[in-house]
Amino acid sequence: MGVLALAALVLVSFFVEAVAGFGSMVIALTVGALFSPVDALLGLLVPVNLVLSVYLVARNRAHVDWRFLWRRVVPLMAVGVVIGTALTRVVNQGIAKPLFALFVMAVAASQLRQALGKASLTRPLHEGARVAGLLGAGVIHGIFATGGPLTVYVSARELADKHAFRATLSAVWVVMNALVMPRLVQDGAVTLHSLQTSALLLLPLGAGIVLGERVHAALDERKFRVAVAALLLVAGGVLLVGSLTAKAGAT
Repeated sequence: MGVLALAALVLVSFFVEAVAGFGSMVIALTVGALFSPVDALLGLLVPVNLVLSVYLVARNRAHVDWRFLWRRVVPLMAVGVVIGTALTRVVNQGIAKPLFALFVMAVAASQLRQALGKASLTRPLHEGARVAGLLGAGVIHGIFATGGPLTVYVSARELADKHAFRATLSAVWVVMNALVMPRLVQDGAVTLHSLQTSALLLLPLGAGIVLGERVHAALDERKFRVAVAALLLVAGGVLLVGSLTAKAGAT
């Protein structure tokens, strides 16, 4: 995947996260995986995502729900990240891509149904569902550095204010990506060369932040979530077809 195409992908996907507090990695990986190996993309994009998340937390730290973050989210997701990191040693790309595509499509379809529904999601999940959701989010994050869809599903039930929602999710990504980075360095996905490319991607990231901050202030959140969920559903379908076609061609 060329640098210019990657820059365009960063601009669009990280603009989404600057608006809503989630979505950059799952969009970037879903689209980028059509053209490049997932591990290579992670090595380039996780450092950029870390910069964005640190910026959003620093700028909006007054809105972070620290109690929810440290008592309910981080402990469960951290355990999941450890499990997911271990699974990366046994799950190959040929299996990982279609599984990731199915995961994206399932969560996107659920979010689209909820966003189009009339009932608001104001009731927290039952404890068992919350634990399972956050553990699963951690596992996905350990493998793909993008446990966002499940984390969003749980957090949206407990963080009604859009400012608290975005700021707290950004803090989650800071912690989770800090846990993922050592594995990427050990696997050779993050190197001095990859960091040079990541540094170039800070330019489209900056543009995405500027645009995203403006849109966030005047956001019709329901319409935005419908658009993001629809985009993920289509992109996940394209990735699923592409990965299955490539797998069939290799056999």
